[in-house]
Amino acid sequence: MAKTQKIRRKKRLFGTPERPRLVVFRSIKHISGQIIDDANQRTLVGAADFSKEIADACKKAGSPVEVSKVLGEFLAKKAKENKIEQVVFDRNGYKYHGRVKALADGAREGGLKF
Repeated sequence: MAKTQKIRRKKRLFGTPERPRLVVFRSIKHISGQIIDDANQRTLVGAADFSKEIADACKKAGSPVEVSKVLGEFLAKKAKENKIEQVVFDRNGYKYHGRVKALADGAREGGLKF
């Protein structure tokens, strides 16, 4: 993907206090997600598969796709605690496939609306 395409996509995605942005970061071994309010430049909720709160659940999950789903459900639970119902999903340039899709599905099952 060209750098200009990623910049153009970033211009369109913007998190507001009413509807913050759920950003996914994926590396070879790990995956993480943050819910960000771009208007106030604040991270409202953040978690990764190696976070202490969900480390046990991630170990039981097994495959990386299942770990991503557990992470999505955990992010949704933390968002609900902070009274966040709707988000804008930012896949951060990754294809909507595999671990990124599993995180999104887990967040939806947890109660977040995209």
